[in-house]
Amino acid sequence: MGQGVRCEPFAELSRFRGVFYVALAPEHRRGHGALYGALNRGRVDVERLRTALTGLPLPRAADGRLVLAADVSPWLRPDAGTCPDRSFCHTYGRGDAKHQMIPGWPYSFVVALEAGRTSWTAILDAVRLEPGAELAAVTTAQLRNVVAQLIAGGQWEPGDPEVLVVMDAGYDAPRIAHLLAELPVQVLGRLRSDRVMRRSAPSLAEFAAAHPAGGRPPKHGGEFVFGDPATWGDEHAVTTTATRRYGTAVARAWDRLHPRLTRRAAWLDHEGPLPVTEGTVIRLAVEKLPSGGVNRPVWLWWSRTGTTPADVDRCWQAFLRRFDLEHTFRLLKQTLGWTRPRLRDSAAADRWTWLVIAAHTQLRLARPLVADLRHPWERPAEPNKLTPARVRCGFRNLHTKAPSPARAPKPTRPGPGRRPGSKNKRPAARYEVGRVLATGEAYARPAHHKKGTKPRRTAAKC
Repeated sequence: MGQGVRCEPFAELSRFRGVFYVALAPEHRRGHGALYGALNRGRVDVERLRTALTGLPLPRAADGRLVLAADVSPWLRPDAGTCPDRSFCHTYGRGDAKHQMIPGWPYSFVVALEAGRTSWTAILDAVRLEPGAELAAVTTAQLRNVVAQLIAGGQWEPGDPEVLVVMDAGYDAPRIAHLLAELPVQVLGRLRSDRVMRRSAPSLAEFAAAHPAGGRPPKHGGEFVFGDPATWGDEHAVTTTATRRYGTAVARAWDRLHPRLTRRAAWLDHEGPLPVTEGTVIRLAVEKLPSGGVNRPVWLWWSRTGTTPADVDRCWQAFLRRFDLEHTFRLLKQTLGWTRPRLRDSAAADRWTWLVIAAHTQLRLARPLVADLRHPWERPAEPNKLTPARVRCGFRNLHTKAPSPARAPKPTRPGPGRRPGSKNKRPAARYEVGRVLATGEAYARPAHHKKGTKPRRTAAKC
Protein backbone atom coordinates (compact mmCIF):
# COMPACT_ATOMS: atom_id res chain seq x y z
CA MET A 1 0.00 0.00 0.00
CA GLY A 2 1.41 3.37 -0.97
CA GLN A 3 2.07 6.12 1.53
CA GLY A 4 -0.35 8.43 -0.26
CA VAL A 5 -3.22 5.98 0.01
CA ARG A 6 -2.86 5.79 3.78
CA CYS A 7 -3.59 9.50 4.06
CA GLU A 8 -6.74 9.35 1.95
CA PRO A 9 -10.23 8.74 3.34
CA PHE A 10 -11.87 5.35 3.58
CA ALA A 11 -13.41 5.74 0.12
CA GLU A 12 -9.99 6.00 -1.47
CA LEU A 13 -8.86 2.91 0.39
CA SER A 14 -11.90 1.02 -0.86
CA ARG A 15 -11.12 2.08 -4.43
CA PHE A 16 -7.56 0.86 -4.03
CA ARG A 17 -8.76 -2.58 -2.94
CA GLY A 18 -11.20 -2.67 -5.86
CA VAL A 19 -8.39 -2.09 -8.39
CA PHE A 20 -6.30 -4.69 -6.58
CA TYR A 21 -8.99 -7.34 -6.94
CA VAL A 22 -9.45 -6.49 -10.62
CA ALA A 23 -5.80 -7.41 -11.14
CA LEU A 24 -6.51 -10.87 -9.70
CA ALA A 25 -9.54 -11.57 -11.91
CA PRO A 26 -9.22 -14.69 -14.10
CA GLU A 27 -9.01 -14.47 -17.87
CA HIS A 28 -12.10 -15.10 -19.97
CA ARG A 29 -11.72 -16.29 -23.56
CA ARG A 30 -15.40 -15.82 -24.42
CA GLY A 31 -18.03 -13.25 -23.63
CA HIS A 32 -21.31 -13.45 -21.79
CA GLY A 33 -23.26 -14.02 -25.00
CA ALA A 34 -21.35 -17.19 -25.81
CA LEU A 35 -21.74 -18.38 -22.22
CA TYR A 36 -25.51 -17.88 -22.19
CA GLY A 37 -25.80 -19.48 -25.62
CA ALA A 38 -23.93 -22.57 -24.44
CA LEU A 39 -26.09 -22.87 -21.33
CA ASN A 40 -29.35 -22.47 -23.25
CA ARG A 41 -28.52 -24.77 -26.16
CA GLY A 42 -25.69 -26.93 -24.84
CA ARG A 43 -25.67 -30.47 -23.48
CA VAL A 44 -24.09 -32.04 -20.39
CA ASP A 45 -23.87 -35.82 -20.03
CA VAL A 46 -25.09 -35.87 -16.43
CA GLU A 47 -24.96 -39.65 -15.97
CA ARG A 48 -21.38 -39.80 -17.16
CA LEU A 49 -20.43 -36.92 -14.89
CA ARG A 50 -22.11 -38.62 -11.92
CA THR A 51 -20.13 -41.79 -12.60
CA ALA A 52 -16.90 -39.79 -12.82
CA LEU A 53 -17.56 -38.00 -9.51
CA THR A 54 -18.24 -41.23 -7.60
CA GLY A 55 -15.14 -42.85 -9.10
CA LEU A 56 -12.73 -40.20 -7.79
CA PRO A 57 -10.87 -40.58 -4.47
CA LEU A 58 -13.36 -39.70 -1.73
CA PRO A 59 -12.75 -38.62 1.88
CA ARG A 60 -13.47 -41.16 4.60
CA ALA A 61 -13.84 -41.22 8.35
CA ALA A 62 -11.23 -42.55 10.75
CA ASP A 63 -12.61 -46.11 10.49
CA GLY A 64 -12.65 -46.01 6.67
CA ARG A 65 -16.37 -45.32 6.50
CA LEU A 66 -17.98 -43.14 3.85
CA VAL A 67 -20.03 -40.35 5.46
CA LEU A 68 -22.56 -38.69 3.17
CA ALA A 69 -24.69 -35.62 3.83
CA ALA A 70 -27.87 -34.49 2.10
CA ASP A 71 -29.24 -30.96 2.14
CA VAL A 72 -31.15 -28.47 0.00
CA SER A 73 -29.88 -25.09 -1.16
CA PRO A 74 -32.11 -22.69 -3.15
CA TRP A 75 -31.30 -20.70 -6.23
CA LEU A 76 -33.58 -17.76 -5.47
CA ARG A 77 -35.40 -16.10 -8.39
CA PRO A 78 -38.06 -13.91 -6.75
CA ASP A 79 -38.51 -11.47 -9.66
CA ALA A 80 -38.19 -13.94 -12.56
CA GLY A 81 -41.83 -14.34 -13.52
CA THR A 82 -40.90 -15.81 -16.91
CA CYS A 83 -38.95 -18.71 -15.37
CA PRO A 84 -40.85 -22.02 -15.20
CA ASP A 85 -40.64 -24.70 -12.50
CA ARG A 86 -40.13 -22.29 -9.61
CA SER A 87 -41.05 -23.35 -6.09
CA PHE A 88 -41.35 -21.55 -2.77
CA CYS A 89 -37.97 -21.97 -1.05
CA HIS A 90 -37.56 -21.64 2.69
CA THR A 91 -35.04 -18.97 3.66
CA TYR A 92 -33.90 -17.45 6.92
CA GLY A 93 -31.87 -14.36 7.70
CA ARG A 94 -33.09 -12.16 4.84
CA GLY A 95 -34.67 -8.81 5.64
CA ASP A 96 -35.68 -8.83 9.30
CA ALA A 97 -34.04 -12.24 9.96
CA LYS A 98 -37.35 -14.05 9.62
CA HIS A 99 -38.40 -17.32 8.04
CA GLN A 100 -39.60 -16.48 4.53
CA MET A 101 -40.75 -18.45 1.49
CA ILE A 102 -39.17 -16.96 -1.64
CA PRO A 103 -39.64 -18.25 -5.22
CA GLY A 104 -36.66 -20.03 -6.70
CA TRP A 105 -35.18 -23.34 -7.80
CA PRO A 106 -34.33 -25.62 -4.85
CA TYR A 107 -31.52 -28.13 -5.41
CA SER A 108 -30.87 -31.25 -3.37
CA PHE A 109 -27.16 -32.00 -2.92
CA VAL A 110 -25.44 -35.18 -1.76
CA VAL A 111 -21.81 -34.78 -0.67
CA ALA A 112 -19.12 -36.85 1.01
CA LEU A 113 -17.82 -35.35 4.26
CA GLU A 114 -14.25 -35.26 5.49
CA ALA A 115 -13.00 -36.02 8.99
CA GLY A 116 -12.08 -33.10 11.21
CA ARG A 117 -12.73 -29.38 10.85
CA THR A 118 -12.58 -28.40 7.20
CA SER A 119 -14.43 -26.42 4.55
CA TRP A 120 -14.07 -29.14 1.92
CA THR A 121 -16.70 -31.59 0.76
CA ALA A 122 -16.87 -33.88 -2.26
CA ILE A 123 -20.07 -33.15 -4.21
CA LEU A 124 -21.50 -36.35 -5.68
CA ASP A 125 -24.95 -35.42 -6.98
CA ALA A 126 -27.40 -32.54 -7.36
CA VAL A 127 -31.08 -32.74 -8.31
CA ARG A 128 -33.48 -29.85 -8.82
CA LEU A 129 -36.74 -30.30 -6.91
CA GLU A 130 -39.77 -29.93 -9.14
CA PRO A 131 -42.78 -27.95 -7.84
CA GLY A 132 -44.78 -30.15 -5.50
CA ALA A 133 -42.07 -32.82 -5.25
CA GLU A 134 -41.79 -34.73 -1.99
CA LEU A 135 -38.40 -34.14 -0.40
CA ALA A 136 -38.14 -37.57 1.23
CA ALA A 137 -38.97 -39.41 -2.00
CA VAL A 138 -36.53 -37.37 -4.08
CA THR A 139 -33.76 -37.73 -1.49
CA THR A 140 -34.34 -41.48 -1.22
CA ALA A 141 -34.05 -41.96 -4.98
CA GLN A 142 -31.01 -39.71 -5.04
CA LEU A 143 -29.25 -41.60 -2.24
CA ARG A 144 -30.12 -44.97 -3.78
CA ASN A 145 -28.55 -43.88 -7.06
CA VAL A 146 -25.42 -42.51 -5.36
CA VAL A 147 -24.90 -45.62 -3.24
CA ALA A 148 -25.38 -47.87 -6.28
CA GLN A 149 -22.74 -45.90 -8.17
CA LEU A 150 -20.37 -46.06 -5.19
CA ILE A 151 -20.74 -49.83 -5.08
CA ALA A 152 -20.29 -50.13 -8.86
CA GLY A 153 -17.18 -47.92 -8.70
CA GLY A 154 -15.54 -50.01 -5.99
CA GLN A 155 -15.87 -47.35 -3.28
CA TRP A 156 -17.77 -49.82 -1.08
CA GLU A 157 -17.32 -53.59 -0.95
CA PRO A 158 -18.90 -56.33 1.20
CA GLY A 159 -17.22 -56.30 4.59
CA ASP A 160 -16.63 -52.55 4.66
CA PRO A 161 -18.38 -50.36 7.27
CA GLU A 162 -21.83 -49.28 6.21
CA VAL A 163 -22.26 -45.86 4.62
CA LEU A 164 -23.49 -43.23 7.09
CA VAL A 165 -25.94 -40.63 5.75
CA VAL A 166 -26.32 -37.45 7.83
CA MET A 167 -29.25 -35.06 7.41
CA ASP A 168 -30.90 -32.17 9.21
CA ALA A 169 -34.33 -31.87 10.83
CA GLY A 170 -36.08 -31.07 7.55
CA TYR A 171 -35.89 -34.73 6.53
CA ASP A 172 -38.01 -37.61 7.80
CA ALA A 173 -35.07 -39.77 8.87
CA PRO A 174 -37.09 -42.84 10.00
CA ARG A 175 -38.99 -42.96 6.71
CA ILE A 176 -35.82 -42.60 4.63
CA ALA A 177 -34.20 -45.36 6.69
CA HIS A 178 -37.20 -47.60 5.97
CA LEU A 179 -37.01 -46.90 2.23
CA LEU A 180 -33.25 -47.60 2.15
CA ALA A 181 -33.40 -50.72 4.32
CA GLU A 182 -32.06 -52.97 1.53
CA LEU A 183 -28.87 -50.92 1.09
CA PRO A 184 -25.74 -50.90 3.31
CA VAL A 185 -26.72 -47.49 4.66
CA GLN A 186 -27.14 -46.04 8.14
CA VAL A 187 -29.29 -42.91 8.52
CA LEU A 188 -28.54 -40.26 11.13
CA GLY A 189 -30.93 -37.32 11.30
CA ARG A 190 -31.70 -34.47 13.65
CA LEU A 191 -35.16 -34.38 15.22
CA ARG A 192 -37.22 -31.48 16.49
CA SER A 193 -37.27 -30.97 20.24
CA ASP A 194 -41.07 -31.44 20.39
CA ARG A 195 -41.15 -34.94 18.92
CA VAL A 196 -42.63 -38.01 20.62
CA MET A 197 -41.21 -41.49 20.09
CA ARG A 198 -42.48 -44.89 21.23
CA ARG A 199 -40.68 -47.71 22.97
CA SER A 200 -40.73 -51.32 21.83
CA ALA A 201 -43.93 -53.27 22.44
CA PRO A 202 -43.79 -55.79 25.31
CA SER A 203 -43.29 -59.43 24.43
CA LEU A 204 -46.22 -61.85 24.46
CA ALA A 205 -45.04 -63.35 27.76
CA GLU A 206 -44.79 -59.93 29.39
CA PHE A 207 -48.20 -58.93 28.04
CA ALA A 208 -49.82 -62.17 29.25
CA ALA A 209 -48.33 -61.71 32.72
CA ALA A 210 -49.58 -58.11 32.92
CA HIS A 211 -53.03 -58.88 31.44
CA PRO A 212 -54.27 -62.29 32.62
CA ALA A 213 -57.70 -61.65 31.07
CA GLY A 214 -56.12 -61.53 27.61
CA GLY A 215 -56.68 -59.01 24.85
CA ARG A 216 -54.92 -57.71 21.80
CA PRO A 217 -51.17 -57.15 22.33
CA PRO A 218 -50.10 -53.55 21.69
CA LYS A 219 -47.94 -52.62 18.72
CA HIS A 220 -46.16 -49.81 20.52
CA GLY A 221 -44.74 -49.32 23.98
CA GLY A 222 -44.79 -46.29 26.24
CA GLU A 223 -44.16 -42.74 25.09
CA PHE A 224 -40.76 -41.06 25.01
CA VAL A 225 -41.50 -37.33 25.03
CA PHE A 226 -38.50 -35.17 24.22
CA GLY A 227 -39.87 -32.29 26.28
CA ASP A 228 -40.69 -34.40 29.36
CA PRO A 229 -37.65 -35.86 31.19
CA ALA A 230 -39.96 -38.00 33.33
CA THR A 231 -40.62 -40.24 30.29
CA TRP A 232 -36.99 -40.80 29.37
CA GLY A 233 -36.02 -43.53 31.81
CA ASP A 234 -32.49 -44.88 32.14
CA GLU A 235 -30.00 -44.32 29.35
CA HIS A 236 -28.39 -47.19 27.49
CA ALA A 237 -25.14 -45.28 26.93
CA VAL A 238 -23.66 -42.02 28.23
CA THR A 239 -20.45 -40.39 27.00
CA THR A 240 -18.62 -37.25 28.12
CA THR A 241 -16.10 -35.61 25.80
CA ALA A 242 -13.97 -32.51 26.34
CA THR A 243 -13.91 -30.35 23.20
CA ARG A 244 -12.02 -27.16 22.44
CA ARG A 245 -14.86 -25.19 20.84
CA TYR A 246 -17.91 -26.53 22.68
CA GLY A 247 -16.52 -27.27 26.12
CA THR A 248 -17.78 -30.48 27.69
CA ALA A 249 -20.12 -32.44 25.41
CA VAL A 250 -22.44 -34.96 27.07
CA ALA A 251 -24.26 -37.46 24.85
CA ARG A 252 -27.01 -39.70 26.21
CA ALA A 253 -28.54 -42.51 24.15
CA TRP A 254 -31.78 -44.49 24.47
CA ASP A 255 -32.10 -47.68 22.46
CA ARG A 256 -34.99 -49.15 20.42
CA LEU A 257 -37.22 -46.10 19.93
CA HIS A 258 -39.45 -45.53 16.91
CA PRO A 259 -42.12 -43.05 15.73
CA ARG A 260 -45.76 -44.10 15.75
CA LEU A 261 -47.02 -43.81 12.18
CA THR A 262 -50.55 -43.01 11.04
CA ARG A 263 -52.21 -43.51 7.67
CA ARG A 264 -51.96 -39.99 6.37
CA ALA A 265 -49.57 -37.82 4.37
CA ALA A 266 -46.74 -40.03 3.06
CA TRP A 267 -48.24 -43.22 4.52
CA LEU A 268 -51.74 -42.70 3.13
CA ASP A 269 -51.35 -45.19 0.26
CA HIS A 270 -49.11 -47.66 2.10
CA GLU A 271 -50.23 -51.26 1.65
CA GLY A 272 -50.18 -53.61 4.61
CA PRO A 273 -49.34 -52.83 8.24
CA LEU A 274 -47.40 -49.68 8.91
CA PRO A 275 -43.71 -50.40 9.56
CA VAL A 276 -42.01 -50.05 12.92
CA THR A 277 -38.56 -48.57 12.29
CA GLU A 278 -36.59 -48.81 15.51
CA GLY A 279 -33.46 -46.86 16.17
CA THR A 280 -31.45 -45.02 18.79
CA VAL A 281 -32.25 -41.54 20.09
CA ILE A 282 -29.21 -39.46 21.09
CA ARG A 283 -29.40 -36.24 23.11
CA LEU A 284 -26.31 -34.06 22.73
CA ALA A 285 -25.75 -31.21 25.19
CA VAL A 286 -22.69 -28.95 25.02
CA GLU A 287 -21.34 -26.51 27.57
CA LYS A 288 -21.11 -23.52 25.22
CA LEU A 289 -21.39 -22.45 21.60
CA PRO A 290 -18.59 -20.67 19.68
CA SER A 291 -21.05 -17.92 18.70
CA GLY A 292 -22.15 -17.33 22.29
CA GLY A 293 -25.75 -18.32 21.59
CA VAL A 294 -28.08 -20.44 23.68
CA ASN A 295 -26.69 -23.96 23.91
CA ARG A 296 -29.89 -25.91 23.40
CA PRO A 297 -29.59 -29.69 23.23
CA VAL A 298 -29.64 -31.49 19.89
CA TRP A 299 -31.76 -34.61 19.39
CA LEU A 300 -30.53 -37.21 16.90
CA TRP A 301 -32.06 -40.43 15.60
CA TRP A 302 -29.81 -43.24 14.37
CA SER A 303 -31.23 -46.13 12.36
CA ARG A 304 -29.34 -48.82 14.29
CA THR A 305 -29.91 -50.46 17.67
CA GLY A 306 -27.56 -52.02 20.21
CA THR A 307 -25.69 -48.77 20.65
CA THR A 308 -22.28 -48.69 22.31
CA PRO A 309 -20.50 -45.58 23.69
CA ALA A 310 -18.20 -45.64 20.66
CA ASP A 311 -21.24 -45.56 18.35
CA VAL A 312 -22.69 -42.59 20.22
CA ASP A 313 -19.49 -40.56 19.90
CA ARG A 314 -19.13 -41.44 16.24
CA CYS A 315 -22.71 -40.38 15.49
CA TRP A 316 -22.72 -36.95 17.09
CA GLN A 317 -19.24 -36.13 15.78
CA ALA A 318 -20.35 -37.09 12.26
CA PHE A 319 -23.41 -34.86 12.64
CA LEU A 320 -21.22 -31.87 13.49
CA ARG A 321 -19.34 -32.44 10.24
CA ARG A 322 -22.62 -31.89 8.38
CA PHE A 323 -22.18 -28.15 8.87
CA ASP A 324 -19.22 -28.29 6.45
CA LEU A 325 -21.85 -28.46 3.73
CA GLU A 326 -22.88 -24.89 4.61
CA HIS A 327 -19.35 -23.73 3.73
CA THR A 328 -19.69 -25.48 0.37
CA PHE A 329 -22.97 -23.71 -0.38
CA ARG A 330 -21.44 -20.36 0.50
CA LEU A 331 -18.45 -21.09 -1.76
CA LEU A 332 -20.69 -22.08 -4.66
CA LYS A 333 -22.77 -18.91 -4.41
CA GLN A 334 -20.28 -16.24 -3.35
CA THR A 335 -17.05 -17.40 -5.02
CA LEU A 336 -17.91 -19.70 -7.92
CA GLY A 337 -20.99 -17.72 -8.99
CA TRP A 338 -23.53 -20.52 -8.94
CA THR A 339 -26.59 -18.25 -8.63
CA ARG A 340 -25.22 -15.27 -10.59
CA PRO A 341 -26.47 -16.06 -14.15
CA ARG A 342 -29.92 -14.73 -14.99
CA LEU A 343 -31.18 -17.81 -16.78
CA ARG A 344 -34.78 -18.28 -17.89
CA ASP A 345 -34.92 -22.01 -18.59
CA SER A 346 -34.65 -24.41 -15.67
CA ALA A 347 -32.76 -26.90 -17.88
CA ALA A 348 -30.08 -24.26 -18.45
CA ALA A 349 -29.88 -23.79 -14.69
CA ASP A 350 -29.27 -27.52 -14.34
CA ARG A 351 -26.42 -27.38 -16.86
CA TRP A 352 -24.80 -24.46 -15.06
CA THR A 353 -25.15 -26.25 -11.73
CA TRP A 354 -23.25 -29.26 -13.03
CA LEU A 355 -20.55 -27.02 -14.51
CA VAL A 356 -20.08 -25.36 -11.12
CA ILE A 357 -19.91 -28.81 -9.48
CA ALA A 358 -17.20 -29.80 -11.98
CA ALA A 359 -15.25 -26.62 -11.16
CA HIS A 360 -15.55 -27.33 -7.43
CA THR A 361 -14.27 -30.86 -8.01
CA GLN A 362 -11.28 -29.52 -9.92
CA LEU A 363 -10.42 -27.26 -6.99
CA ARG A 364 -10.69 -30.20 -4.59
CA LEU A 365 -8.37 -32.34 -6.71
CA ALA A 366 -5.87 -29.46 -7.05
CA ARG A 367 -5.41 -29.02 -3.30
CA PRO A 368 -1.95 -30.68 -3.14
CA LEU A 369 -0.78 -29.03 -6.38
CA VAL A 370 -1.28 -25.30 -5.80
CA ALA A 371 0.80 -22.88 -3.76
CA ASP A 372 -0.56 -20.65 -1.03
CA LEU A 373 -1.03 -17.32 -2.83
CA ARG A 374 -2.50 -15.54 0.15
CA HIS A 375 -3.38 -11.88 0.43
CA PRO A 376 -1.05 -9.69 2.49
CA TRP A 377 -3.59 -9.44 5.31
CA GLU A 378 -4.22 -13.20 5.52
CA ARG A 379 -2.43 -15.61 7.80
CA PRO A 380 -0.18 -18.31 6.37
CA ALA A 381 -1.71 -21.78 6.13
CA GLU A 382 -0.17 -25.22 5.98
CA PRO A 383 0.17 -26.60 2.45
CA ASN A 384 -2.17 -29.52 3.15
CA LYS A 385 -4.82 -27.34 4.85
CA LEU A 386 -5.61 -24.72 2.25
CA THR A 387 -9.18 -23.46 2.17
CA PRO A 388 -11.19 -23.57 -1.07
CA ALA A 389 -10.72 -19.83 -1.55
CA ARG A 390 -6.92 -20.17 -1.19
CA VAL A 391 -6.88 -23.02 -3.70
CA ARG A 392 -8.91 -20.93 -6.13
CA CYS A 393 -6.34 -18.12 -5.96
CA GLY A 394 -3.53 -20.51 -6.88
CA PHE A 395 -5.51 -22.55 -9.39
CA ARG A 396 -5.14 -19.95 -12.15
CA ASN A 397 -1.38 -20.66 -12.31
CA LEU A 398 -2.09 -24.37 -12.59
CA HIS A 399 -4.90 -23.87 -15.10
CA THR A 400 -2.62 -22.18 -17.65
CA LYS A 401 -0.36 -25.26 -17.76
CA ALA A 402 -3.19 -27.75 -18.26
CA PRO A 403 -4.62 -28.43 -21.74
CA SER A 404 -8.13 -27.26 -22.52
CA PRO A 405 -10.61 -29.41 -24.49
CA ALA A 406 -12.35 -26.30 -25.83
CA ARG A 407 -11.51 -24.92 -29.23
CA ALA A 408 -10.13 -21.44 -29.77
CA PRO A 409 -12.88 -18.81 -29.91
CA LYS A 410 -13.81 -17.45 -33.32
CA PRO A 411 -13.99 -13.70 -33.93
CA THR A 412 -17.57 -12.47 -34.24
CA ARG A 413 -19.47 -9.22 -34.55
CA PRO A 414 -22.50 -8.08 -32.58
CA GLY A 415 -25.85 -9.04 -34.08
CA PRO A 416 -28.20 -6.47 -35.62
CA GLY A 417 -30.74 -6.77 -32.80
CA ARG A 418 -34.21 -5.30 -32.99
CA ARG A 419 -34.75 -2.17 -35.04
CA PRO A 420 -34.82 1.05 -33.02
CA GLY A 421 -38.37 2.02 -32.16
CA SER A 422 -39.90 -1.41 -32.84
CA LYS A 423 -41.80 -3.23 -30.11
CA ASN A 424 -41.38 -6.79 -28.94
CA LYS A 425 -44.17 -8.79 -30.61
CA ARG A 426 -43.33 -12.06 -28.83
CA PRO A 427 -43.49 -11.44 -25.09
CA ALA A 428 -42.21 -14.23 -22.90
CA ALA A 429 -44.70 -16.47 -21.17
CA ARG A 430 -45.19 -16.01 -17.45
CA TYR A 431 -45.57 -18.88 -14.98
CA GLU A 432 -47.09 -19.33 -11.55
CA VAL A 433 -44.91 -20.30 -8.61
CA GLY A 434 -45.35 -23.79 -7.20
CA ARG A 435 -47.65 -26.52 -8.40
CA VAL A 436 -50.01 -25.73 -11.27
CA LEU A 437 -53.16 -27.77 -11.89
CA ALA A 438 -54.32 -29.05 -15.28
CA THR A 439 -56.76 -26.14 -15.44
CA GLY A 440 -53.87 -23.67 -15.27
CA GLU A 441 -54.71 -22.51 -11.75
CA ALA A 442 -52.20 -22.52 -8.91
CA TYR A 443 -52.46 -25.34 -6.41
CA ALA A 444 -53.93 -24.38 -3.02
CA ARG A 445 -53.45 -26.57 0.01
CA PRO A 446 -56.78 -27.79 1.48
CA ALA A 447 -57.79 -26.19 4.75
CA HIS A 448 -58.00 -29.54 6.58
CA HIS A 449 -54.29 -30.23 5.87
CA LYS A 450 -52.98 -27.66 8.31
CA LYS A 451 -52.13 -30.23 10.97
CA GLY A 452 -48.73 -31.89 10.87
CA THR A 453 -48.12 -35.60 10.55
CA LYS A 454 -45.79 -36.07 13.53
CA PRO A 455 -47.00 -36.39 17.13
CA ARG A 456 -45.46 -33.66 19.24
CA ARG A 457 -45.63 -32.20 22.71
CA THR A 458 -45.36 -28.55 23.65
CA ALA A 459 -43.83 -29.06 27.07
CA ALA A 460 -40.76 -27.23 28.29
CA LYS A 461 -37.70 -27.54 26.07
CA CYS A 462 -35.18 -30.04 27.38
